[in-house]
Amino acid sequence: MRKTLAYCSLLVLCALGLLYLGQSGATAQNSSATPTQTPAPPKKETVAPAKTAKQQKKDEEKLKKELETPYKKWLEEDVRWIISDEEVRAFKHLNTDEERESFIEQFWLRRNPDPNSEENEAREEHYRRLAYANETFASGIPGWKTDRGMIYIKFGPPDEREEHASGGFYERPIEEGGGETSTYPFEKWRYRYLEGLGNDVNIEFVDTTMTGEFHMTQDPSEKDALLYVPNAGLTMYEQMGLACKTCRFTRTDGTHLGTGSMPLPASMDQFTRLEQFANLQKPPETKFKDLQADITSSVKYNLLPMLVRADYIPLTENTVMTNVTVQFDRKDFQYKEKEGLQRATVEVTGSITTIARKFVTSFDELVQTDPVPAEYLETAAKGPDIFQKNLQLKPGLYRLNVVAKDMNSGNTHRFELAMNVPRLDEDHLSASSLILADDMRPVDKHSIGLKEAFVINNNKVRPRMDGDDGRPDFKRDMTMGIYLQLYNFAPDMITTPEGLQKLSEKKADGVVTLELLRNGPNGGTEVVGRSDDEISEVIKQNRGGAAEVVFQKKLPLAGFEPGQYTIKVTATDRKRNQTVTQSAPFTVLN
Repeated sequence: MRKTLAYCSLLVLCALGLLYLGQSGATAQNSSATPTQTPAPPKKETVAPAKTAKQQKKDEEKLKKELETPYKKWLEEDVRWIISDEEVRAFKHLNTDEERESFIEQFWLRRNPDPNSEENEAREEHYRRLAYANETFASGIPGWKTDRGMIYIKFGPPDEREEHASGGFYERPIEEGGGETSTYPFEKWRYRYLEGLGNDVNIEFVDTTMTGEFHMTQDPSEKDALLYVPNAGLTMYEQMGLACKTCRFTRTDGTHLGTGSMPLPASMDQFTRLEQFANLQKPPETKFKDLQADITSSVKYNLLPMLVRADYIPLTENTVMTNVTVQFDRKDFQYKEKEGLQRATVEVTGSITTIARKFVTSFDELVQTDPVPAEYLETAAKGPDIFQKNLQLKPGLYRLNVVAKDMNSGNTHRFELAMNVPRLDEDHLSASSLILADDMRPVDKHSIGLKEAFVINNNKVRPRMDGDDGRPDFKRDMTMGIYLQLYNFAPDMITTPEGLQKLSEKKADGVVTLELLRNGPNGGTEVVGRSDDEISEVIKQNRGGAAEVVFQKKLPLAGFEPGQYTIKVTATDRKRNQTVTQSAPFTVLN
């Protein structure tokens, strides 16, 4: 019976298999007889669709960022520790790669000890230091970013380097309290002399995290690993009972040294350490300044001498009225006769550019003397010929080039001047240039539009130009005008008739102190005069407001002894606890 069932099952399976094969064959035959056609894929476009204006602008901005990348790296990495704030601001105002390349070329040229050589030793040494810092001081961040890298890049290798790479046992010097302790890894660098910092400069770096990243410290006790462990790592004074360890944390000089009542040496004085710490983080001074800070002049022909100065009167946060004053001595002019009269003509051209030589603005002036008969020429040729140009500039560092040409003789003179146009900070007390004037008086409002020269607001202020000693000189029979604008005094509170409190732009709480200093023969100064003016009274006299205060005084010089003096004006805002000081030298002649 079982065998019969097995044979039946086998026959059923075979029948099912034959049936499946027959259906598959029929399907195959039908497929070959009537093939189906699949649709072809859509043809792809070979021309890109036009971009919208928004997409084009986005692509342009992306491309601009890509192109700016090398210059951004140069600014933020290559020269980060040696570039001045003024140079950074100037570089950020540049718009084209050509301007940036020119700036970089000038940047290294100003630092080249030998501008005539083909190789720039300063640039080569800088990049050598940069490579060494990255190779030696890296610790999770690039070596140039570390404090040791910063100091090495700025000042080069130290004259002496004391390394404690693993910390451990340390015997303190007596000026740190003496005694023995255990320390974190630390290093001491010593420079015999650094420009702007002086002799015997000692710098300490500590790795308190034990990660290899040493940071610069002001506190010599920061390396003490047992500082916070009671009765451990005691100093010699603490062991002798002359000091207690807990007293370290009540010191007010910024350290935790256990020196008891022993005075620190002068090099470890709190203010000396603070000053050194701040100066170490400034960019090194440029020895070959070009036009960076001080006034420099370039004279091609010394046949037409002239004096040039610039004064700055801020108008807004981004606009500064820059008054360029040029003065000649009429005796240096060449006079020419025409129709029986003698006359001199000088053409003056001024050009203002950025530090990278990008043109900003220019001015032209034709200086002509009044025609005089030949017999009066000797008298007419005495005295100065002076004029002023008023230019509106944005804050920043500029170059002013003034070229004068005597049209009768062909004599020329070129004068180049650095212009550091200040920024008006609306949150801080600020001041304009301090001007010492030989002519200062109110101007009639109706005559201001009649080309009145040397006008600031409603006042005529003609600056006295430098004399032979580089200072404005005044004779004893003259009256010297002192002019200064002060900005952003905090308004004072007033009570309205209704009893309400509100700010008043007409009142402020402050004082303006004027000091007259006489220069001594040994370089010292002596205060020979002083006055204090409440700022509310100054505002009242000039009918101004706290946002812009005009401070002006007239100083008769009849009682002054001949010599060199300095005017110093200090404004103090009591509400904000801020001060600003401007000073100007002058000479009194007989």
